[in-house]
Amino acid sequence: MAQSDRAARPRGWRRLLILEHLRGYFIAGILVTGPIALTLYLIWAFVDFIDNSVGHILPAEYNPQTYLPFHVPGLGLILAVVGLTLIGAATAGVLGRVFLRLSERILARMPVVRGIYGAVKQIFETVLAKQSNSFREVVLVEWPRKGVWTIGFVTAAVENEIRQLAGDDPVSIYVPTTPNPTSGYLIFVPRQDVVTLAMSVEDAIKYVISTGIVAPEPKKIEVEHAKLKGRVD
Repeated sequence: MAQSDRAARPRGWRRLLILEHLRGYFIAGILVTGPIALTLYLIWAFVDFIDNSVGHILPAEYNPQTYLPFHVPGLGLILAVVGLTLIGAATAGVLGRVFLRLSERILARMPVVRGIYGAVKQIFETVLAKQSNSFREVVLVEWPRKGVWTIGFVTAAVENEIRQLAGDDPVSIYVPTTPNPTSGYLIFVPRQDVVTLAMSVEDAIKYVISTGIVAPEPKKIEVEHAKLKGRVD
Protein backbone atom coordinates (compact mmCIF):
# COMPACT_ATOMS: atom_id res chain seq x y z
CA MET A 1 0.00 0.00 0.00
CA ALA A 2 2.84 2.34 0.88
CA GLN A 3 4.64 1.54 -2.38
CA SER A 4 1.46 2.26 -4.41
CA ASP A 5 1.07 5.63 -2.62
CA ARG A 6 4.64 6.54 -3.44
CA ALA A 7 4.14 5.51 -7.04
CA ALA A 8 0.99 7.65 -7.27
CA ARG A 9 2.82 10.74 -6.09
CA PRO A 10 4.00 13.08 -8.86
CA ARG A 11 7.65 13.49 -9.64
CA GLY A 12 9.44 16.09 -7.61
CA TRP A 13 7.00 15.86 -4.69
CA ARG A 14 9.88 15.96 -2.23
CA ARG A 15 11.12 19.19 -3.79
CA LEU A 16 7.64 20.69 -3.60
CA LEU A 17 7.36 19.64 0.04
CA ILE A 18 10.70 21.26 0.89
CA LEU A 19 9.71 24.45 -0.93
CA GLU A 20 6.42 24.52 0.94
CA HIS A 21 8.22 24.20 4.27
CA LEU A 22 10.70 26.93 3.30
CA ARG A 23 7.84 29.19 2.29
CA GLY A 24 6.17 28.63 5.67
CA TYR A 25 9.40 29.38 7.52
CA PHE A 26 9.91 32.54 5.44
CA ILE A 27 6.41 33.83 6.23
CA ALA A 28 6.90 32.98 9.93
CA GLY A 29 10.14 34.96 9.89
CA ILE A 30 8.35 37.97 8.40
CA LEU A 31 5.58 37.75 11.00
CA VAL A 32 8.14 37.67 13.82
CA THR A 33 10.62 40.30 12.62
CA GLY A 34 8.26 42.56 10.63
CA PRO A 35 6.46 44.30 13.53
CA ILE A 36 9.70 44.65 15.52
CA ALA A 37 11.64 46.04 12.56
CA LEU A 38 8.87 48.46 11.58
CA THR A 39 8.51 49.70 15.17
CA LEU A 40 12.25 50.27 15.52
CA TYR A 41 12.36 52.00 12.13
CA LEU A 42 9.54 54.40 13.04
CA ILE A 43 11.19 55.21 16.37
CA TRP A 44 14.54 55.74 14.69
CA ALA A 45 12.98 57.93 11.96
CA PHE A 46 11.22 60.08 14.57
CA VAL A 47 14.36 60.49 16.69
CA ASP A 48 16.47 61.22 13.62
CA PHE A 49 13.96 63.84 12.42
CA ILE A 50 14.03 65.61 15.80
CA ASP A 51 17.83 65.39 15.94
CA ASN A 52 18.22 66.95 12.49
CA SER A 53 15.67 69.68 13.22
CA VAL A 54 17.21 70.68 16.54
CA GLY A 55 20.72 70.30 15.14
CA HIS A 56 20.09 73.05 12.58
CA ILE A 57 18.62 75.39 15.21
CA LEU A 58 21.29 74.86 17.84
CA PRO A 59 24.47 76.92 17.21
CA ALA A 60 27.55 74.90 16.39
CA GLU A 61 29.48 76.12 19.44
CA TYR A 62 26.71 74.82 21.74
CA ASN A 63 26.18 71.57 19.88
CA PRO A 64 28.04 68.69 21.62
CA GLN A 65 28.26 66.79 18.33
CA THR A 66 30.60 69.48 17.02
CA TYR A 67 33.25 68.34 19.50
CA LEU A 68 32.46 64.62 19.38
CA PRO A 69 33.83 62.34 16.64
CA PHE A 70 30.56 60.37 16.47
CA HIS A 71 26.83 60.99 16.20
CA VAL A 72 24.81 60.86 19.42
CA PRO A 73 21.28 59.61 18.63
CA GLY A 74 18.53 61.06 20.76
CA LEU A 75 20.43 64.19 21.76
CA GLY A 76 18.11 66.42 19.78
CA LEU A 77 15.07 64.74 21.31
CA ILE A 78 16.40 65.35 24.83
CA LEU A 79 17.14 68.99 24.00
CA ALA A 80 13.64 69.39 22.51
CA VAL A 81 11.98 67.99 25.64
CA VAL A 82 14.10 70.21 27.90
CA GLY A 83 13.43 73.25 25.72
CA LEU A 84 9.67 72.72 25.66
CA THR A 85 9.67 72.24 29.43
CA LEU A 86 11.58 75.48 29.94
CA ILE A 87 9.21 77.33 27.59
CA GLY A 88 6.22 75.99 29.50
CA ALA A 89 7.77 77.06 32.80
CA ALA A 90 8.55 80.52 31.39
CA THR A 91 5.02 81.10 30.10
CA ALA A 92 3.62 80.17 33.53
CA GLY A 93 5.14 83.33 35.02
CA VAL A 94 3.90 86.91 34.75
CA LEU A 95 6.37 87.98 32.08
CA GLY A 96 5.67 84.82 30.10
CA ARG A 97 1.93 85.45 30.12
CA VAL A 98 2.44 89.05 29.01
CA PHE A 99 4.70 87.96 26.16
CA LEU A 100 2.18 85.27 25.15
CA ARG A 101 -0.70 87.74 25.05
CA LEU A 102 1.39 90.19 23.03
CA SER A 103 2.35 87.53 20.49
CA GLU A 104 -1.27 86.39 20.19
CA ARG A 105 -2.40 89.95 19.52
CA ILE A 106 0.21 90.27 16.78
CA LEU A 107 -0.89 87.00 15.19
CA ALA A 108 -4.56 87.98 15.49
CA ARG A 109 -3.92 91.00 13.23
CA MET A 110 -2.49 88.89 10.39
CA PRO A 111 -5.27 88.03 7.90
CA VAL A 112 -4.29 84.45 6.96
CA VAL A 113 -2.12 83.49 9.92
CA ARG A 114 -4.78 84.31 12.54
CA GLY A 115 -7.20 81.72 11.12
CA ILE A 116 -4.58 78.98 11.02
CA TYR A 117 -3.21 79.84 14.46
CA GLY A 118 -6.67 79.99 16.04
CA ALA A 119 -7.72 76.62 14.64
CA VAL A 120 -4.46 74.89 15.58
CA LYS A 121 -4.49 76.38 19.08
CA GLN A 122 -8.06 75.27 19.68
CA ILE A 123 -7.27 71.73 18.51
CA PHE A 124 -4.26 71.48 20.81
CA GLU A 125 -6.16 72.86 23.79
CA THR A 126 -9.06 70.48 23.19
CA VAL A 127 -6.99 67.34 22.65
CA LEU A 128 -4.38 67.95 25.35
CA ALA A 129 -6.72 69.28 28.02
CA LYS A 130 -6.91 67.05 31.09
CA GLN A 131 -10.71 67.23 31.21
CA SER A 132 -11.15 66.69 27.48
CA ASN A 133 -13.12 63.66 26.29
CA SER A 134 -11.97 63.99 22.68
CA PHE A 135 -11.05 60.67 21.11
CA ARG A 136 -11.72 58.85 24.39
CA GLU A 137 -15.00 57.26 23.37
CA VAL A 138 -15.29 54.64 20.62
CA VAL A 139 -18.72 54.32 19.08
CA LEU A 140 -20.58 52.41 16.40
CA VAL A 141 -22.67 54.50 14.04
CA GLU A 142 -24.78 53.77 10.97
CA TRP A 143 -22.88 55.46 8.17
CA PRO A 144 -22.92 56.17 5.23
CA ARG A 145 -26.46 54.72 5.17
CA LYS A 146 -28.87 52.77 7.34
CA GLY A 147 -27.86 49.16 7.89
CA VAL A 148 -24.14 49.86 7.35
CA TRP A 149 -22.16 50.27 10.57
CA THR A 150 -18.74 51.83 11.04
CA ILE A 151 -16.39 52.68 13.90
CA GLY A 152 -16.10 56.30 14.93
CA PHE A 153 -14.64 58.47 17.68
CA VAL A 154 -16.65 61.07 19.57
CA THR A 155 -14.74 64.35 19.38
CA ALA A 156 -17.06 66.78 21.17
CA ALA A 157 -20.63 67.75 21.90
CA VAL A 158 -22.21 70.17 19.44
CA GLU A 159 -22.98 73.58 20.92
CA ASN A 160 -23.45 75.83 17.87
CA GLU A 161 -26.21 76.22 15.26
CA ILE A 162 -25.74 72.61 14.14
CA ARG A 163 -27.29 71.56 17.45
CA GLN A 164 -30.56 73.17 16.41
CA LEU A 165 -30.59 71.45 13.02
CA ALA A 166 -29.09 68.00 13.60
CA GLY A 167 -31.69 66.62 16.01
CA ASP A 168 -31.72 66.06 19.75
CA ASP A 169 -28.36 66.22 21.54
CA PRO A 170 -26.08 65.76 18.50
CA VAL A 171 -22.41 64.83 18.87
CA SER A 172 -19.59 65.28 16.41
CA ILE A 173 -18.02 61.99 15.36
CA TYR A 174 -14.82 61.43 13.44
CA VAL A 175 -15.09 58.46 11.08
CA PRO A 176 -11.59 57.32 10.04
CA THR A 177 -10.72 55.69 6.75
CA THR A 178 -8.78 52.46 6.50
CA PRO A 179 -5.89 51.70 6.46
CA ASN A 180 -5.01 55.38 7.01
CA PRO A 181 -6.95 56.68 10.03
CA THR A 182 -5.49 60.19 9.73
CA SER A 183 -7.97 60.94 6.94
CA GLY A 184 -11.68 60.58 7.46
CA TYR A 185 -15.03 62.32 7.77
CA LEU A 186 -16.69 64.55 10.33
CA ILE A 187 -20.37 63.71 10.86
CA PHE A 188 -23.01 64.88 13.31
CA VAL A 189 -25.28 62.24 14.78
CA PRO A 190 -27.92 62.39 17.55
CA ARG A 191 -26.65 60.80 20.74
CA GLN A 192 -29.50 58.24 20.82
CA ASP A 193 -28.37 56.89 17.42
CA VAL A 194 -24.82 56.21 18.64
CA VAL A 195 -23.81 52.87 20.16
CA THR A 196 -20.93 53.17 22.64
CA LEU A 197 -18.36 50.37 22.38
CA ALA A 198 -16.33 48.89 25.22
CA MET A 199 -13.08 48.63 23.24
CA SER A 200 -10.35 51.14 23.95
CA VAL A 201 -9.25 53.84 21.52
CA GLU A 202 -5.95 52.03 20.90
CA ASP A 203 -7.71 48.77 20.02
CA ALA A 204 -10.14 50.60 17.75
CA ILE A 205 -7.29 52.30 15.87
CA LYS A 206 -5.54 48.93 15.44
CA TYR A 207 -8.82 47.49 14.18
CA VAL A 208 -9.15 50.24 11.57
CA ILE A 209 -5.52 50.17 10.43
CA SER A 210 -5.55 46.38 10.00
CA THR A 211 -8.80 46.57 7.97
CA GLY A 212 -10.54 44.43 10.56
CA ILE A 213 -7.86 41.72 10.75
CA VAL A 214 -6.53 42.56 14.22
CA ALA A 215 -9.62 42.34 16.41
CA PRO A 216 -9.54 43.28 20.12
CA GLU A 217 -9.16 40.40 22.54
CA PRO A 218 -12.44 39.25 24.16
CA LYS A 219 -10.98 39.39 27.68
CA LYS A 220 -9.74 42.92 27.10
CA ILE A 221 -13.18 43.97 25.87
CA GLU A 222 -14.77 42.50 29.01
CA VAL A 223 -12.45 44.59 31.17
CA GLU A 224 -13.21 47.76 29.20
CA HIS A 225 -16.92 46.97 29.35
CA ALA A 226 -16.73 46.68 33.14
CA LYS A 227 -14.98 50.05 33.33
CA LEU A 228 -17.58 51.59 31.02
CA LYS A 229 -20.42 50.17 33.10
CA GLY A 230 -18.82 51.54 36.25
CA ARG A 231 -18.66 55.03 34.74
CA VAL A 232 -22.28 54.87 33.63
CA ASP A 233 -23.48 53.61 37.03
